Amino acid sequence: MKRRNFILNFSGALFSISSLAQSRSLPYLNQIGIQLYTLRKPISADLGGTIKEVANAGYKQVEPYGFPSPQAVEMINKARENGMQVHSSHFDWNAVLHPERKGIPSFNKILELANELELSHLVVPYLAETDRRNIDGYKKVADLLNQAAEKADDAKIQLAYHNHAFEFQPLDKKKIGYDVFIENFSTKMAFELDVFWVKLGGVDPATLIKQLKGRVSQLHLKDLKKKSKVPNFGKVSPDTFDEIGDGMINMEPIMKVAQQTGVQHCHIEQDQSPAPLKSIRKSLNYLKSK
Repeated sequence: MKRRNFILNFSGALFSISSLAQSRSLPYLNQIGIQLYTLRKPISADLGGTIKEVANAGYKQVEPYGFPSPQAVEMINKARENGMQVHSSHFDWNAVLHPERKGIPSFNKILELANELELSHLVVPYLAETDRRNIDGYKKVADLLNQAAEKADDAKIQLAYHNHAFEFQPLDKKKIGYDVFIENFSTKMAFELDVFWVKLGGVDPATLIKQLKGRVSQLHLKDLKKKSKVPNFGKVSPDTFDEIGDGMINMEPIMKVAQQTGVQHCHIEQDQSPAPLKSIRKSLNYLKSK
């Protein structure tokens, strides 16, 4: 074989190997996000420096919390300054569920600011206990979220609901709150599915994503400590949250099912960690190794 042909063939082999490796890697890694609530403590001490660390760790996008607070806006700006994208943010859910309360921002103004900052997703991050005491409470929440989702859709923003474990706790006649949302959410209202809380609620995340095909807009990838009690609707100790790869949740099939069912974004999160910056690096490095 002539030297030139050998070089061409060898180069082609390298290209094939590289393409094969890329095709076998997990989906979403080229746009992997981080929910910044994981880093709330370092952010409170040094927002700019922490966001820079996130970019250096290899994250491609961030999802802020507390929108429309000045801190959340600064997170968005700093993330973009460091080359990361911002599509989504958690926001003050009382703007939808309890707008009559003092000091609550107008949902219309939240949508206006979200548009100014070119966000495409807003997420309801929590549900207070007073809003989820029974099935009727969940139905009322669903109605209010559907109304808000109409407004958000007019503003070209996808509204979604982020779960915890309590939505899977049996209530009236053993019905669960999450079933109310599945049955009553309009086509304009989506789910941001947190796999940790789904698993803690006694449900298999991959199965639920398949069931909700086309209705899950984003995922939170978060691991649950091995041998944790499941289901668990009570208090969760800080060490229940684990780095991805160290816990009991297999993320590979979840991420593949997510890709097959139209999930747009995946964000790593870890609610509790004694060293959150170290944790987010470890979780991402694990996913990159698969």
